[in-house]
Amino acid sequence: MSIIMDGEALSLKMQDEMKQQLKSCMIRPSVAVIQVGDDPASNSYIKRKEKACNAVGVYFRHYKFDADTPELSIINKIKELNNDDYVNGILVQLPLPERYNEKRIANSISNSKDVDGLTDINTGRMINGRKTLVPCTPLGVMRILEEYEIELVGKHVVIVGRGKLVGKPLATLMLAADATVTVCHSKTTNLAEITKQADVLVCAVGSPKMITADMVREGAVVIDVGVNRVDGKLCGDVDFDKVSKKASYITPVPKGVGPMTVAMLLENIVTCYNNKPVAK
Repeated sequence: MSIIMDGEALSLKMQDEMKQQLKSCMIRPSVAVIQVGDDPASNSYIKRKEKACNAVGVYFRHYKFDADTPELSIINKIKELNNDDYVNGILVQLPLPERYNEKRIANSISNSKDVDGLTDINTGRMINGRKTLVPCTPLGVMRILEEYEIELVGKHVVIVGRGKLVGKPLATLMLAADATVTVCHSKTTNLAEITKQADVLVCAVGSPKMITADMVREGAVVIDVGVNRVDGKLCGDVDFDKVSKKASYITPVPKGVGPMTVAMLLENIVTCYNNKPVAK
């Protein structure tokens, strides 16, 4: 039976450490969240972020725009926040409604306040191995692997999913950790043959229980990033009940990677607040 990698416990530990650190701050760190539209999932994610920010002492600003707001109005608000010395971090809650250009809006955020690590400049810095702000979910995956002392050097890491929020940046971080990385996606043939080769298997596609036990090597480490709702209950991209009987370590859904994403967002906010140089 697998060892369950408790992301929630690690997240709470990190939040407590940040809370103690921020007690001595004369001015509270501040983050601004831009939301467009009224997507229920986005509402839920924002509430979780606000709760975590309040718990550690980060001032949370929430700017909500109607789904028909002109794109220029949103960008102008971001530029205003870029110039506000009391705002340390800015993020745009994704996904945006289809009519908006996500890349253009994300790139309007100052690189030094880009707590989601999504601007082209911060992405380029990450790819080139320079110190920068890194997307929160991939960073959370790396931190939970570090906490459980999972060796990555020379290991075969298979990532299922090539999205800009998880798959692509995580592949970059894994390569930087000297792992051998294979990225699979919707056009991959013989997926099961590839996943069975993985020492560390990460799935981030948003397809309920698509990773079954016969796709996992005995003793593999399995990281489930997917969040899906089936019959009113949350589940991941991995068939947890069956895969957990083969894996050596596995993250649950919920209480796995999700809480770590929030913890790393807080850490990025604190990094911006401390005005640490993200690049030279």
